[in-house]
Amino acid sequence: MGDHLLRPAVAADIPGLERLIERSARALSAGFYTPAELDAVVAEVFGVDSQLVADATYFVVEQDGDMLACGGWGKRSTGCGGDKAKAAVERLLDPATEAAKIRAFFVDPAAARRGLATLLMAHCAREASAAGFTRLELVATLPGVPLYRKLGFEAVERYELALTVPVPVVLMRRDV
Repeated sequence: MGDHLLRPAVAADIPGLERLIERSARALSAGFYTPAELDAVVAEVFGVDSQLVADATYFVVEQDGDMLACGGWGKRSTGCGGDKAKAAVERLLDPATEAAKIRAFFVDPAAARRGLATLLMAHCAREASAAGFTRLELVATLPGVPLYRKLGFEAVERYELALTVPVPVVLMRRDV
């Protein structure tokens, strides 16, 4: 096996990313969410945010041509969810007063717990810092909370996404 390659996602990656996201969500969320909650979040929220791809702030980790993980950071107001979850016009965030948004981290179940999300987070934090941001914020799904705590994030608020069934998530923050 070759080394991991971390690169910006491009529009041609979107179909493969969509498959990776659903595969990751369904396998790694088992035991954290009921089947109904998982169906709702996969159908109504999870997916690629094409604006992140266009902004070149969404990344893929691949090995030997296979996409193993994806994730990114946003300089816009959308806090979570792919294209299908967007309801409002996105505005650019002010790095002096607002936190960059850590967005849509997903790992192939076969590559879980190998440090790929940590690699992505370090890259995103460096990029957000270079863009002038001093804080990071994310909306964590329940299976992600332990990872994000390990990476220095603190829980700010637990709430539910108002989907066909309510889905619990946790707002988390940390300094860059």
